[in-house]
Amino acid sequence: MPRTLADLVAQHLVASGRFLDDDPELAYQHARTARRLAARLGGVREAVAITAYLAEHYDEALTEFRAVRRMTGNHEVIAMMADCERALGRPDKALALTKDKHVHDVSEPTQIELLIVAAGARRDKGQTAAAIQMLEVPELTKRTRAEWLPRLRYAYADALAEAGRTDDALVWFHRAAGVDGDGVTGAAERAAELEGLEFTDLDEDDTVVDDEYFEDEDTAETTDAADAAEETDEDLDAEEVVDGEDDVDVVDVDAEDAEKSEDSEVVGELTDGESKGSEE
Repeated sequence: MPRTLADLVAQHLVASGRFLDDDPELAYQHARTARRLAARLGGVREAVAITAYLAEHYDEALTEFRAVRRMTGNHEVIAMMADCERALGRPDKALALTKDKHVHDVSEPTQIELLIVAAGARRDKGQTAAAIQMLEVPELTKRTRAEWLPRLRYAYADALAEAGRTDDALVWFHRAAGVDGDGVTGAAERAAELEGLEFTDLDEDDTVVDDEYFEDEDTAETTDAADAAEETDEDLDAEEVVDGEDDVDVVDVDAEDAEKSEDSEVVGELTDGESKGSEE
């Protein structure tokens, strides 16, 4: 593949991965563009298969997963293939895939996913008791941080709830929530629902009231600050007036002192003259 074409395909695959969680449909479109440019690459076909699966284009996803198995020999996609069959309303084909000859060669997470899908297919067929029995495996109580554990416990709890075993279902929803730190399964919400609890958000009206309250509070604070500033200005003006009056008084006192001094000097001169006249 030419370098320019390879770079373009890589860009679409990177974009597909970037949008995978937030916008599966857009991720799928990028993957399809990459497939149009490089349909013979197994990695490209796998990207198309996964994004189509997440975007709920199950027919195309199933076709692409088959192509991936044929081109790469990767059997880890069996669980997603079986789930596609379920989504397309074909539980029997889903169960057939869970018995594929390569099932024992896949990783533990894929085997658990296959078990969950198989139990779901049984429930699709109305065989809830069989689904519960299938999920009663040692892995349910296994101490592990594996991502599949919350999903396995949730599937078991959900099957129990469908069978009317509410108390048992509540126990396992709580156990699923206990290992689901990211809240992916929604087990905590299901447990609360069974317990008759409800999670409510604040209404928009309450938010508006709060906003109005804070706006009034801010306005009151602003008004108080303005009144305080005006009072301060008035006090300062009064002080300036008082200071001005003091200055006037000081000037008047100085003028009076000067006049008295001049009068004293005149009296002194007259007295001196009279004294000299007497001596003569």
